[in-house]
Amino acid sequence: MDNSSQNIYIKTLPSGIKFAFKRSLSPVAYCTLNIRSGTRHEPEELPGTAHFAEHMLFKGTSKHCQREINNRLERLGGELNAFTTKEETVVHATTLKEDIGKSADLLFEIVLSSTFPEKELIKERSVIIDEINMYKDSPAEKIYDDFEELLFGNHPLSRSILGDAKSLKKISTTDLRDYAKSRFTPSALCFTAVADMEPEIVAKMVEKAISRHFDGSVKSKTSQQVNSSNRSSLDIGEIFHKEISRRNHQAHCIIGSSAYSLYDKNRLALLLLCNMLGGPSSNSRLNQRLRERSALVYAVESSYTQYSDTGTFAIYFGCDKGDVEKCLSLTDKEIGFFRDGRLSEAQLSSAKKQLLGQHAISSDNGEVQALSMGKSLLSYGNVMPDSEIIRLIKEITTEDIRSVAYEVLAPERLSTLIYR
Repeated sequence: MDNSSQNIYIKTLPSGIKFAFKRSLSPVAYCTLNIRSGTRHEPEELPGTAHFAEHMLFKGTSKHCQREINNRLERLGGELNAFTTKEETVVHATTLKEDIGKSADLLFEIVLSSTFPEKELIKERSVIIDEINMYKDSPAEKIYDDFEELLFGNHPLSRSILGDAKSLKKISTTDLRDYAKSRFTPSALCFTAVADMEPEIVAKMVEKAISRHFDGSVKSKTSQQVNSSNRSSLDIGEIFHKEISRRNHQAHCIIGSSAYSLYDKNRLALLLLCNMLGGPSSNSRLNQRLRERSALVYAVESSYTQYSDTGTFAIYFGCDKGDVEKCLSLTDKEIGFFRDGRLSEAQLSSAKKQLLGQHAISSDNGEVQALSMGKSLLSYGNVMPDSEIIRLIKEITTEDIRSVAYEVLAPERLSTLIYR
């Protein structure tokens, strides 16, 4: 498949993995290997396994030790990195375009032939425990984990990505090997690249790299998990109002709810609403009301995270402990502006232009393009053209915004978590 409208080439390789490529004019090449292997897929009794496995991918394979892995691309001026979310693990590399074959070789090697050596596991466990402790010292970050833990209850999405020190001490080399064997399979992999090369040439490099681990006879049962029902996905999550006493200078607060999934037709309207309410720009309504006009907060933001079967919408702010109630009241007024359908056509048009501009600017980065294609390919089995994204955003109406605000941000659905 060749998506010529934005120069995207998509192919299913003989091993069964999906491959997507976008041509660029840069001498730099970007590669990503996305794996359907996140926090929700790990053993319930061993939280933190997915993230621990990601860390250990760099610690040794059947062919190379940790030092050799780190040197493979760095001696060429390249970079190798990875991250874990609640639904996927992503390993990605940046090199000069002439070294893209080396990137593909290394990404498949560390994902498909890591040995998870015991000696390195002991050291890395200590590193991750330090990471957990450091995270605890950042209430503005930790409050998001606590919010989703309360919201999702016993659902796998409630787990912290990092796990905890107690569970990490239980995870063994055998546990990591078993986990990788069950999750790191062709049916769970997608490879994307952005480079100034012919797509067929890069596809052959990728096929050659993966053939060292699979003989081509392994076929993917399915390369995506598509939910076409368009259900609202609002049925996952509990309502709560909780305050936790913490010895912080500031109070920290989250107001939010469960929201639309990756496959819901309303997701772009909610994304636009999120951007208007508390997006990254200083002209967002919450920033203008709580910071610029009232000087009550240093930071305020809204976020919308999409999962395969649900999502979360959250508004966060940090303020003086005595100003929490005033900030909550002002936040409710801003939410009410959208719930009550007071958004004008002119305001909507301006908001669309802003969101489309943000999208275009972020998409001008090759690494962002590769990561975005990988997420889309793993989730949908395809990559939506920019022209289609633009069309869908332009078609959003003021009634669409009112409807999603009324449904997702209804007062009876909103939960609050406060550190004070």
